Amino acid sequence: MQSVKRLPLMSILSNYLIKYSFRERLLSVEANSKVGMIVVIPAHDEPDVVGSIASLQECELPNCSVEVIVVFNASEDSSKEVIQLNKKAKEELEHWFKSLVEPKFDLFCIEENELPKKHAGVGLARKIGMDEAVRRFEAINRKEGVIVCFDADAKCEVNYLFEIEKHFQKYPSIGACSIHFEHPTGGNDFPEQVYQGIVNYELHLRYYKNGLAFAKLPYAFHTIGSSMAVRASAYCEQGGMNRRKAGEDFYFLQKFIAVGTLNELKTTKVIPSPRASHRVPFGTGRAIQEMLDEEREIEKSYAFECFEIIKESFKNVREFYRSKETPSSLLLEFVGEENWKSKLAELRKQSTTEERFETRFFQWFNAFQTLKFIHFLRDNYYPNESLEQEVPKLLRALDVESTTRNLLSELRRLDQT
Repeated sequence: MQSVKRLPLMSILSNYLIKYSFRERLLSVEANSKVGMIVVIPAHDEPDVVGSIASLQECELPNCSVEVIVVFNASEDSSKEVIQLNKKAKEELEHWFKSLVEPKFDLFCIEENELPKKHAGVGLARKIGMDEAVRRFEAINRKEGVIVCFDADAKCEVNYLFEIEKHFQKYPSIGACSIHFEHPTGGNDFPEQVYQGIVNYELHLRYYKNGLAFAKLPYAFHTIGSSMAVRASAYCEQGGMNRRKAGEDFYFLQKFIAVGTLNELKTTKVIPSPRASHRVPFGTGRAIQEMLDEEREIEKSYAFECFEIIKESFKNVREFYRSKETPSSLLLEFVGEENWKSKLAELRKQSTTEERFETRFFQWFNAFQTLKFIHFLRDNYYPNESLEQEVPKLLRALDVESTTRNLLSELRRLDQT
């Protein structure tokens, strides 16, 4: 068998841009040769982009130079009001930035107010900005430059940029990282009902992620679009950002989970907004809006029995390679007996060792399949229960000794250990 010659990393960047970039070069200003980090922020119908950039301006700087690219975006069928809001937000941001005595980074704004309606959305906006970041790193021969994903309504801790740089230096083999986040749970910016809703929603996110960890699955990571970063070379190797209107972050980070090059950055914090939104079909904003519209019981989540069943179903995955293990009845009911047999036969044929089989197995039964399995269990056997009831079950199963009665604080603490 003829060996495949691996392309040099810089060729990976240029080849990616030729094959997969959505736009040609958008920024005419040349990148500073010392730029090692580019923060990409999609902005659509955002009332306070300045607040997000101001949070970055408060950060202590890393050793490298930093750029921020804001992609103001809208669909070709967006209302005139949305487009005007985008233009106004851009003008306000540029005016504010020019007023800074000592800006800590270079700021660039991209206007994409006529994106094709089939793909217009947060995924495409991120892709446009991230592709442009790749193009700028490619121009200065900075193959290991870091692309940071942030949101136009998010804030961050002052050590945010510094800790991202430090993290990628500490872990040279990782391609991407998921960054610790904490929504605000009180204050004067939103109604009390919103703060209570975001407590329950974040509790659900952390309960789910740690439920996967309890089940010892390899994809127990948060996948939040405002809280992730990636090396330019790894971004290109994995085919870049997708163009999904929602869930782009989930599918993007699954690529790095599948090849084992994702880890967690726990020494800083992103503060996403808890505001309600109709702009995406699911996610934080939609969950809060559905709660306000009384369409969602946000205080409920999956029964803990679902995670126990998943753990039991996959505790001996390597035994499936030897045909010595029979799948659980519920797993077999979900997958289908014939599909199970044919898929395992295919995976065995592709694998020469138990380890390789296990890797391929979880590439097939990935995070998305697991979520579908949990929804199957929820819809047919174990309906959703209150988080107040289910989270303590998880904590006990993980042998986590509670230090407070605040369940969200407990799971935040767990996620930072």
